[in-house]
Amino acid sequence: MSTALKKQAYPILILLLAMWLVRIVDAVIPIDFNQFGLLPRTLRGLVGIGLMPFLHASFGHLIANTIPLAILLGLTIASRHRAWPIIVAIVIGNGVLLWLLGRSANHIGASGLVFGLIAYLITVGVREKHPISITIALLVGILFGGALLTGILPRWSSVISWDGHLFGALSGLIVGITTSRSR
Repeated sequence: MSTALKKQAYPILILLLAMWLVRIVDAVIPIDFNQFGLLPRTLRGLVGIGLMPFLHASFGHLIANTIPLAILLGLTIASRHRAWPIIVAIVIGNGVLLWLLGRSANHIGASGLVFGLIAYLITVGVREKHPISITIALLVGILFGGALLTGILPRWSSVISWDGHLFGALSGLIVGITTSRSR
């Protein structure tokens, strides 16, 4: 692994460790950190735009986000020259869309970023038609395409933030279109 790639990989470990540290502290200290989640169209909910990816309802929820997030972040930093501004744009785009248009619920978790990275990597592969981008898009489609299609479907009685998934995917699509060249 090149030195430049290692430099970009360290923030992945820091991000994942921060998510785990927040969950561990939340489990040990009787403070519900999830109260800082994203609440659409509320002033208090604005802080959730940045905090939502770090907040998880349980260790199972965190594990379900950690594994795909590690894979997708790794693919993103390995294939994009300036990956972190792209990742931040997806987080902010997802949060803003969810805050503006999401259903009235407390949205927590990193799955919006997961869905955003899935859509981003597929979009870039389709648009650029570069062998590496196409290979990554195919790999992501095979690994996560089913989750993408089923995860954005409305589930009105579910505690799962399907709208967070949808707006994450939409953010990834938009960032993919605006940061890649169509060939």
